[in-house]
Amino acid sequence: MNRKKYSNLDHKDALASFKDLRQWQKERRAKNKDFSFQVPVTTHPEIGFLATNRSIPTITWIGHSTFLIQINGKNILTDPVWARRLSFYKRLSPPGLALKELPPIDYVLISHSHYDHLHLPTIKKLVGNPTFLVPAGLGKWFLRKGFKETVEFHWWGTLETAGLKIAFIPAQHWTRRTLTDTNRSHWGGWVVESTGHPTIYFAGDSGYFQGFKQIGEAYDIDYSLMPIGAYEPEWFMAAQHVTPEEAIQAFVDSKGKQMIPMHYGAFYLADDTPKEALDRLYAGWTKKKLPENQLLVPKLGETIRLAAKSSTIL
Repeated sequence: MNRKKYSNLDHKDALASFKDLRQWQKERRAKNKDFSFQVPVTTHPEIGFLATNRSIPTITWIGHSTFLIQINGKNILTDPVWARRLSFYKRLSPPGLALKELPPIDYVLISHSHYDHLHLPTIKKLVGNPTFLVPAGLGKWFLRKGFKETVEFHWWGTLETAGLKIAFIPAQHWTRRTLTDTNRSHWGGWVVESTGHPTIYFAGDSGYFQGFKQIGEAYDIDYSLMPIGAYEPEWFMAAQHVTPEEAIQAFVDSKGKQMIPMHYGAFYLADDTPKEALDRLYAGWTKKKLPENQLLVPKLGETIRLAAKSSTIL
C-alpha cells in the first residue's frame, strides 16, 4: 500500500468528521426533496459522426463528470462512469450515450478515486486500447487491475503525446475507496491543449479554492467544465464541492471563455436536486451579468462543436 498521504494546496482537510456525517444524515432524514426532474437527453445523439470524426474538436456530455472529448484526432474520456446505481441509489438519469456507442478511446483522464468518478466495470468495457492518466498514488491500483497503459501524475505534471499537451492540475478534495486508503492517492483536474484547437479545462471534483486563479494564470482556457452539484448541506460539503455560485466564480477565476456545467443530475450524492443546481446556476449567472452565450448547458448525449483557437500554444 502507498503510505504517502496527499493534501490540498492550503492543507485544508476536505474530509468531514464522523460527527458531522451523523449530523448530516440526521438532517437528510428530515428533508423531503423532489428528485423527479430529469436532465434532458438529446433525441439525436451523433453516434455516426463521433465514430468517424477526426478533424472537428468536440465535447459530448455523457452525464455526471463523464465527457467524450475529441481533439486532434484523438478520443478522450473523463471519469467514465456508466453505473446504473451507486450504493443503494439508482441512477437519476441515463448516460447520454451507451458504452457500445463510443468510438475507440485513446486516453482516459481520471480526477480521483471516488466511485462516482472511477468505476471499474465501466473502464473494463471501454473499446480501444486507452492509456489511463491518473493521479499520483493511483497507478498501482490500475496496474493491479490489469491496465498496463497507465501514467501517473503529480500536480502540474504534463504529458506531451500525439500533438496534445495534457496536464494534471490542483483541485480541493479528498479520496477514499476503502477504509484504509483515505487520501493515499491524489485528486485534481486536467487541462488538454493542442495547437490550433481550443484549450479544455476539466475541473474534476472540488471545493472553492485559490487554485482556480492559479490555473487561470497558467493556461489560456477556452472551455471550463465545472461541477455544480452535490453541495447541500453547504456547511458539510463546502470544502469538497462548490455551489453553483462558486462554480461560476471558479469559471471567472480560471478565465475561461465558456463554461459547461457537470457533476449534477446523475447520482444521489447530496441533498440538492438537479433542478435546484440548474436553477441556482442560471440565477447566479444572471446576477453576475455574464454574457448568456458564455454558458453552455448541453443535454445528455449532446455534442458541442468547438471553435478553433486563434493562437497556437505548442
